Amino acid sequence: MLKGSFVLLIALFIGVQAFAQKFFTKDAKVTFKSETPIEKIDATNNSGTIVLDPATNRVECKVLIKNFLFEKALMQEHFNENYMESTQFPNATFKGNITNPTEVNFAKDGAYTAKLSGTMNMHGVEKPANIIGKVTVKGGIISIHADFAVSAADYNIPIPSVVSDKIAKSIDVKVDGTLKPMSK
Repeated sequence: MLKGSFVLLIALFIGVQAFAQKFFTKDAKVTFKSETPIEKIDATNNSGTIVLDPATNRVECKVLIKNFLFEKALMQEHFNENYMESTQFPNATFKGNITNPTEVNFAKDGAYTAKLSGTMNMHGVEKPANIIGKVTVKGGIISIHADFAVSAADYNIPIPSVVSDKIAKSIDVKVDGTLKPMSK
């Protein structure tokens, strides 16, 4: 009996150690799309940062606005200077928690639905945000995927009336990242 308890204690300790590990990426892919009958706007940023702490279910994401690349250079210039004002507001961030932690097992390979609740900060405006994403665990590597929408108006991003019919009211955002254990 004592031997079985010892084995259980060791298994619990190993499980706690696995959860004590934070996971990280600095090359998450963040894309957004605005599509109207008049104009399609796509941009990609391959240098998003995501930190995940399975022990606390804490998730933090950050993307440098200037790193979004557009097909047309003029769109990129207008995006940074006129809309996002990236010199004044260089980053967009999300800080929050997984609100359904019992449904996401970071110690077992599989695909899980994660519900996140936190705060999104963009263009100097903080707003509550709820995001549903997919977490895939495979061989100690964690992949994250999320699709959500943001409104330029919610973040006080100015859209001149002259181009307002070219920019969608709701912007589709996708985040994809492969997180590896963070070295200590």
